[in-house]
Amino acid sequence: MTDLAQPAGPAPAVGRAGATVAELDGLVLADREGATVVAGPPVTAVRGRVVALVGPSGAGKSTLLRAFLGALPGGLTRRSGRARVHGHDVFELDPVRLRAVRRDHIGYVDQDPASRLNPRMRVRRLLGELSPGRPSPADLQRLLTEVRLPATGEMLARRPHQLSGGQQRRLAIARALSRRPGLLLLDEPTAGLDAALCVEIGELIRELADRHDMAVVVASHDPDLVARIADEVVELGTPREPRPAPPPRRSTPSEGPPLLAVRGLSAWAGPRTILSGVDLDLRRGAALTVSGVSGSGKTTLARVLSGLHPRAEGTVELDGRPLPLRAARRDREQCRRIQLVPQDPLGTLNPVRTVGDAIARPLRLHRRAAGDLTRVGRLLEDVGLPAETARRLPHELSGGQRQRVAIARALAADPDVLICDEVTSALDPATAESIMELLTGLRRERGLALVVISHDVALAARHCELSCVVAGGRVSRPC
Repeated sequence: MTDLAQPAGPAPAVGRAGATVAELDGLVLADREGATVVAGPPVTAVRGRVVALVGPSGAGKSTLLRAFLGALPGGLTRRSGRARVHGHDVFELDPVRLRAVRRDHIGYVDQDPASRLNPRMRVRRLLGELSPGRPSPADLQRLLTEVRLPATGEMLARRPHQLSGGQQRRLAIARALSRRPGLLLLDEPTAGLDAALCVEIGELIRELADRHDMAVVVASHDPDLVARIADEVVELGTPREPRPAPPPRRSTPSEGPPLLAVRGLSAWAGPRTILSGVDLDLRRGAALTVSGVSGSGKTTLARVLSGLHPRAEGTVELDGRPLPLRAARRDREQCRRIQLVPQDPLGTLNPVRTVGDAIARPLRLHRRAAGDLTRVGRLLEDVGLPAETARRLPHELSGGQRQRVAIARALAADPDVLICDEVTSALDPATAESIMELLTGLRRERGLALVVISHDVALAARHCELSCVVAGGRVSRPC
């Protein structure tokens, strides 16, 4: 066991209510050219209290969370300041001591928790993986109960793909709690969740701070969550007010037969029926909002339409022609015409390939400008990112920037149908509005049919003339 008993400076009293667990002091981070990227305000994490980091997308909230771990995004270096956890400046520790501090004192849940869950492991192994010793069944059930998941054998036997987005997020929190850390770091913990589940996650966070005497630091764009749970709010960057909501834009979809027609669609995950008897029609140029509570089957619907769900039956037609339900059975042109922007872009972007590589690949695959660098830069600029973003790796971007890269990659295929799964959930209100404006413009220019899965019904309704609700495995008729 690594000896951490003698930190470089007075260590806070472990376990004492109100004790300082961690702090950022005068932290300034610079890029490879030496330009200041983040000049962090002071942040102090105290037992029993919740600190919220707020600010526009790209302001540095996720970067500051990672600074507590001593793990800066690639290309950034510390110019000045300190990041201390239990009295240790994490940037001064050798790798062995740094791993010990992370293991024993910090729990971290990032913005894309699903990408950190091994898809081959069942819930019981995912929980036991980080627990000290060999946890008993009672220990695992206690962890599930703490994060308000069913403490049942059936839940312990599931794999990540059999969980809803909200369940995956709570499982990730349970894993972070397994070693009883003094400091809990949460990056956008309510992104992609419905309003009721956002309230539940907020209550859970507040309970962890109060009952378990943890210091909690949350990065969030959710003003309601921050108002409910935060004892202190630290603002980064220049606050941006969302533009006044534009009046509803009712574009006129083309007449004639539907571009995409779905009949009798059903889908399963293990023994559970997720969707049953779904019928949908979507015409060229139309925009459809799909809403429903977390776990209702919205993402499953998106994956079935994209050919990515393993167990489904029914019929899907594209321009009046049958479309195989599995992507492996679709030809290249059929795959090109329906593109999905996933909810967790970090999990679908190759971590060792640059953004430019990620966008150029579909350009080459579908013979769109053969991966031309000018076209890559134009696609990035279309989604509000500078062309030089092409040189960066996914982990060097903020969550909002990664989401925009995912949109650019999907647009590179020049699709006829674009399916967006919670593409604004990790963005500040101004950026979310601009992304929806972008999608509205694209469908007008290209005759693109758009499916928007979102819990922000008000935002989606301003840009989509059709809506339906997923509930009980059924999808209401678009209206």
